[in-house]
Amino acid sequence: MTLPNTSFTILGAGLLGRLLAVSLARQGHSVAVYDKGGPLGEHSAARVAGGMLAPLAESAVAEHGVVRMGRHSLTRWPELLAPLAMPVYFQQEGTLLVWHHQDAQEATRMRQQLENTRTTVTELPAMQMLDGEGMARIEPALAPRFAQGMYLPGEGQLDNRQLLASLAGEMERLGVQLHWNTPRELAYFGADHPGWLLDCRGLGARGDWPQLRGVRGEVIRIHAPEVTLQRPTRLLHPRYPAYIAPKENNVFVIGATEIESEDLSPTTVRSTLELLSAAYAVHPGFAEARILEMAVQCRPALPDNLPAVRQLAARTLQVNGMYRHGYMIAPALHDVVLDVLESGASARAATFDLSMQLL
Repeated sequence: MTLPNTSFTILGAGLLGRLLAVSLARQGHSVAVYDKGGPLGEHSAARVAGGMLAPLAESAVAEHGVVRMGRHSLTRWPELLAPLAMPVYFQQEGTLLVWHHQDAQEATRMRQQLENTRTTVTELPAMQMLDGEGMARIEPALAPRFAQGMYLPGEGQLDNRQLLASLAGEMERLGVQLHWNTPRELAYFGADHPGWLLDCRGLGARGDWPQLRGVRGEVIRIHAPEVTLQRPTRLLHPRYPAYIAPKENNVFVIGATEIESEDLSPTTVRSTLELLSAAYAVHPGFAEARILEMAVQCRPALPDNLPAVRQLAARTLQVNGMYRHGYMIAPALHDVVLDVLESGASARAATFDLSMQLL
């Protein structure tokens, strides 16, 4: 079934808003986008992220429905990226988990968690335990420091900054009406507004969805010419399990912090020390790295930390609550929304255990 040509107004040009705008414009619909920021996405949680697509690794803190969304999205990202005029760095070389000897108990706990997840989400690839030889084969740069690890095949990552820029360019190329630096509330458009309203504003939608809260995240982007990691690497630690996501040209994104706060002030000294210490503990080459940026943003979360789709009126949909899983689950939510627009329902939403409130 194909949705008849109509008009769409999208509030919020973060990750999901841009994906939907591009897909709907490609289908021939008239699309207008309103955002309080500009093309760079400076007010969006999508700009401050690692861009990792790691459903099995995230299963330690995510529900099975979110893990299934992540698995679905891993297959969809290459399809969504292929038509974009501006290339976006994407790789699917798996995730590596490492730990120091004193944190072996944390590694045992994580291994059990991952094995339990696969008994329910059977489509996930099996985790592989690595000894010294395996580490030398998978990630030679880390073999001198880590004699064992866990390898999660098939997981991936992308460059979030490149993607946001590419989607902005694609919206312009497709003739989307772009209203940058123009925040709008749902009430602005009124009950007689023609076409559909899609609200993807994240925390900006709290006036209409008061259960939303912000969860602060902090990342550091560095340039480390002496480091040659091939894939996202996570250092298991009971207090701050950090991740290191390698991008192109020896740029790395380091993150870990997840703070129940909506404070957008600069990164704290403690967080900075912990993140950089974790990176140095993984690879000594990070000691000579140059800090490019320390960034902070708040991610939108609902009380259960799960995403939700709800319909406020006949042609008004809200999508929100992606929490820390934005890039991992955005294509799944994108597909669910398109299902609802085309047929009024989405069979796949049940597979994802996605909260749906439709009229």
